[in-house]
Amino acid sequence: MSDLGDWFRSIPLITRYWFAGSIAVPLIGKLGLVSPVYLFLWPDAFINRFQIWRPITATFFFPVGPGTGFLYLVNLYFLYQYSSRLETGAFDGRPADYMFMLLFNWICIVLLMIPLIMSVLYVWAQLNRDMIVSFWFGTRFKACYLPWVILGFNYIIGGSVINELIGNLVGHLYFFLMFKYPMDLGGRNFLSTPQFLYRWLPNRRGGVSGFGIPPASMRRAAEDQQGGGRHNWGQGFRLGDQ
Repeated sequence: MSDLGDWFRSIPLITRYWFAGSIAVPLIGKLGLVSPVYLFLWPDAFINRFQIWRPITATFFFPVGPGTGFLYLVNLYFLYQYSSRLETGAFDGRPADYMFMLLFNWICIVLLMIPLIMSVLYVWAQLNRDMIVSFWFGTRFKACYLPWVILGFNYIIGGSVINELIGNLVGHLYFFLMFKYPMDLGGRNFLSTPQFLYRWLPNRRGGVSGFGIPPASMRRAAEDQQGGGRHNWGQGFRLGDQ
């Protein structure tokens, strides 16, 4: 149990709470401690009956059953793997910025579990787009294709791609507004982390973030010195590397 506890404490802070909630809330519904009817997002109950907890529980809830258990475990793995890598990579030392990304995606996605996971995976894949990743059966391809491969994979095992497609589109919206448009295309920055998040989750340290991605200030300084041009997002690590 101490090994399990050590592993759990080693998960980055925000990912740790998200991962724990994504296990606890479906388990509560599965065990019947709280009826699943009270856990998913129901707009009428939220607006007219003041059941204000629903946007939160809907983010973590998944209807685990004989036909959905494998899909749930796959997406739980994606949550742990790519949220951890993104939080300790591009957002290393900047928990407020990572929380803002989650909040932006969360609102755009209308508070659902799988699309939020896919949006995080999409952002990670774009920031590490040239990295070669491995998938099932030894297939290898660039990370930028990973969200679409997973979309097809989940269609095979789950029969629907709506959640995955929404997640990819919202992830692309965040990536474009936060990185692509202001940094590569020279446009204005439409997104900025609110100051209250910095007060709540202050930056821990400066320097180069993980996965070969420097902080935005360093990228802008490098662009000024080099006279503009496109950015290299870095190669990152291979999947499975620690």
